[in-house]
Amino acid sequence: MSNGQPTAGRFTRGRWDVLRIGGASGAWGDSPIGIGPLLAAGVDILMMDYLAEVTMSLLARARAKDPEAGYPPDFVSYLSPHLNEIARRRVRVVTNAGGVNPQACKRALEQLIAQSGLPLKVAVVEGDDLMPMLDSLRAEGTREWQTGEPIPPKMLTANAYLGAEPIAVALDAGADIVITGRCVDSALALGALIHAFGWQGHDYDRLAAGSLVGHLLECGPQATGGLLTDWREVPDWASIGYPIATCQPDGSFTLGKPASTGGLVTPQTVAEQVLYEVGDPAAYVLPDVVADFSQVHLEQVGLDCVRVTGVRGYPPTSSLKVSATWQSGWRATAMIVIIGEEAVAKAERSADALVKRARTLFQSLQWPDFDAVHVEVLGAEASYGRRTRARGTREVVLRLVVDHRDPKALNLFAREVGSSALSFAQGTAALIGGRPKPTPIVRLFSFLVDKHRMPDSTVQIGSDSRLTVPLPLPVDVPLERPRIEARQAADTSGASQHSAASLSTDRATCRVPLRRFAHARSGDKGDSVNVAILCREPEHFAWLRDQVTVARVSEHFADRVHGPIERFEVPGLHALNFLMHRALGGGGMASRQIDALGKAYGQQALELEIEVPAEWCAP
Repeated sequence: MSNGQPTAGRFTRGRWDVLRIGGASGAWGDSPIGIGPLLAAGVDILMMDYLAEVTMSLLARARAKDPEAGYPPDFVSYLSPHLNEIARRRVRVVTNAGGVNPQACKRALEQLIAQSGLPLKVAVVEGDDLMPMLDSLRAEGTREWQTGEPIPPKMLTANAYLGAEPIAVALDAGADIVITGRCVDSALALGALIHAFGWQGHDYDRLAAGSLVGHLLECGPQATGGLLTDWREVPDWASIGYPIATCQPDGSFTLGKPASTGGLVTPQTVAEQVLYEVGDPAAYVLPDVVADFSQVHLEQVGLDCVRVTGVRGYPPTSSLKVSATWQSGWRATAMIVIIGEEAVAKAERSADALVKRARTLFQSLQWPDFDAVHVEVLGAEASYGRRTRARGTREVVLRLVVDHRDPKALNLFAREVGSSALSFAQGTAALIGGRPKPTPIVRLFSFLVDKHRMPDSTVQIGSDSRLTVPLPLPVDVPLERPRIEARQAADTSGASQHSAASLSTDRATCRVPLRRFAHARSGDKGDSVNVAILCREPEHFAWLRDQVTVARVSEHFADRVHGPIERFEVPGLHALNFLMHRALGGGGMASRQIDALGKAYGQQALELEIEVPAEWCAP
């Protein structure tokens, strides 16, 4: 076997002894530079992730204009130069690039394959689109799972997060390239692993480990040094290597990258990605399994090679998450460069004047007021709120965001923006991007649907008849969640006693930024943001656990976070994971703030000052 591939009967489930999966794309807009090195490194599966929660609405709008659109076109154009190599090396490709129109994506790719004369078979997985069910769900009183709001009358998209089984079935049936719509990102890898190793629905630990494989690969180079706290240590960003997971049938795996590429694979780079966009690390709910990452252990076993162990799994829940989107109005964003002494004050007064002028015009036309107005002065540390240190800067960009139910009102506002260069502050230098244009405000609406209500998924290869793939339902076993909660309580109790004892001594202390003893990663979860704080040294965990409390973090982010904050302990990674609710101004495209995806919250958390033993501060 080469790279673990069976030389005959290659589509038979469970006949592999090792599987190498390369994560070639982390999002729509990612670079194609990872594909070539991953193929040259001998991966068996090329995993390509394209869908974020709001991407589906963008694709739905594209499909409304063109029935052959509705998928990220980057996938087809990026894969095209590599089709011959994919066929020669017998590499399979698994992607969610189908978006809201998987069949159109399949047709576009099959056209290129036919032109190349290649024997590659393309499969498409469908069954995630729940738009036909919305009327009945609305009539039944289905509510948004956090706000409790009813389903809006007109929706753009409604897609359930499917699991891994349809992908495995497509590979079993002989597909070389599998295209899905909305599935949970990690299922792209898990489906390939189920196919390769023949894992069953009750193999919870293995399914959880395979889900962690997908979770580490789904964001591409974020696991190989991208977005690392200690960014100066990461070599050669320009040719950063994309991740490769080398997986065994027992669920164990190592993470690495192609040789002679940039980037870095260490326990730190991997740990930051383990907790990226995770709420409760002990109960990461997925369609196929509830994964427990709280005891994950990372070990450097070679140059740019980390072994990952300690994942646990529990039976899946009885429901699937559905991400729906709807349009709630229109938005315009003006960006104005202002230079000189008191630039911040000039920008704030300019914003006030523009809004007042627009409101006067609205009143004369008997139009309603703005739905919302948001002002940020970039260059004055607007994302820090009251903790800014840059009020005296002499060069800023005024970012003025206004919402309105009618795009005509925003066009009138945009016309007035140009007058800022004549009427307001000296040093008003330029409009970035010219006059702002009204754009739709797309909001996320998430809810749960019982798995028994879901239609069967289908798999179609080429022009063959569709294969029906029933949704795997939870087995009739006692709920395992109480075991997770009991173990968490035990861990927390023991930890608190340990740390309290350490603080009860009369040791001298010094005050330092948290960054000195921890690294961090943050990511969005709708209107919430998670911030993972990971100790640089295991022995610091007990002390930092007492210092970095919910109360301290709440005070630190007081003017940015407007909902409750939860803290979860991750003993295996010596980490704390904070889930901050109502922290992103609506999140995604709905948010008016510059950091709509919470990318900087981890960095800002590391500025929190803590008391540590004085001997830790020695040079």
